[in-house]
Amino acid sequence: MVEWTDAERSAIVGLWGKVNVEEIGPQALARLLIVSPWTQRHFSSFGNLSSPAAIMGNPKVAAHGKVVMHGLDRAVANLDDIKNAYRELSIMHSEKLHVDPDNFRLLGDCITVCLAMKFGPSGFNADVQEAFQKFLSVVVSALGRQYH
Repeated sequence: MVEWTDAERSAIVGLWGKVNVEEIGPQALARLLIVSPWTQRHFSSFGNLSSPAAIMGNPKVAAHGKVVMHGLDRAVANLDDIKNAYRELSIMHSEKLHVDPDNFRLLGDCITVCLAMKFGPSGFNADVQEAFQKFLSVVVSALGRQYH
């Protein structure tokens, strides 16, 4: 179990309260598919993913990006039990979808980049970034739990 300081909790919840998942989700998933093209194999039903422009304009990518970001609501609401909050998602991604667990880390990195671009150094300073990356690493670990 991870332990959060009051400052980390405040940073995570405060940042999350400012995040527009409808904006950041599509950006982060599109970035993942562009910079890590091998991840596209999990999205073969999404249609045209042949270029950055096609990916960024793909409505299925945008919709799934929103789903992913809304999924982080569960982790924010369950900071003290993220592992169990993601139990079923971990099983689904492992046993049914066969997603490489490293892809969760890559997506977390893309989310971090998108948040840094959105909020800049005043809203995403070093302390906020550190807390949020710790949060994402706990989420990534919880999603990859079934693989271990």
